[in-house]
Amino acid sequence: MRVPIIAGNWKMYKTAREAVEFVQAAKQALSEIQGVEKVICPPFVCIPAVKQAIDGAAIGVGAQNMYYQQEGAYTGEVSPRMLQEWCEYVIIGHSERRQYFGETDESVNKKIKAALAHQLKPIVCVGETLELRRAGQTYEWVKNQVVAALHGIAAEQLQPIVIAYEPIWAIGTGVAATSQDAQDVIGGVVRPTIASMFGQQAAQAIRIQYGGSVKPSNAAELMGMPDIDGGLVGGASLQPADLVAIVRHTAAARS
Repeated sequence: MRVPIIAGNWKMYKTAREAVEFVQAAKQALSEIQGVEKVICPPFVCIPAVKQAIDGAAIGVGAQNMYYQQEGAYTGEVSPRMLQEWCEYVIIGHSERRQYFGETDESVNKKIKAALAHQLKPIVCVGETLELRRAGQTYEWVKNQVVAALHGIAAEQLQPIVIAYEPIWAIGTGVAATSQDAQDVIGGVVRPTIASMFGQQAAQAIRIQYGGSVKPSNAAELMGMPDIDGGLVGGASLQPADLVAIVRHTAAARS
């Protein structure tokens, strides 16, 4: 039985003080909800403060990105070795990283391997643009992204990895894919692609999230789909009450 995972991606929001206030407001309620893994992914400068504020509560911490080198003359970058002390998870290949900062399938693959080598659990993002969707290329595009991301990964390394299917046209727009749209891609493309690469058992074990305007009003329907194992939540994760509500709906949908 796959345990659903809700990860809040705060993107470039919140100071360290605001991040601590969020954790203080949300951690008791989040800790009390059973059957769902909870992760908060704040900006780099907030990670230590968030980790300390969580103080043993049942909430994980993730980073939003990292570089694949362990150390070196890479001004402005953060390495997996630096994150190990504070984080359990790291988001890799988010569409905004690909769109604005030149992330490629090759760099995503390198980052996944580096994260695994440093005992960090990658949340690997895949998803299509509106143009690709209108052209009927969603399935091929997403399949190719999954194959490229997991190239050279051994089957025994797959267990910590989480895949996040995020249709780019639904990120930050308020327009989510319908629950059936998300299920069709996750259950009809992502999981079968993993099965073709690693076998059916591995495909049934891996957790695959949906991301893209997840909010309290649509969480229950999305999380009730058989192949959707949680959400990578953007804007709605910035408000304690909204994140708690999404986690609650997820727990209820899976109970």
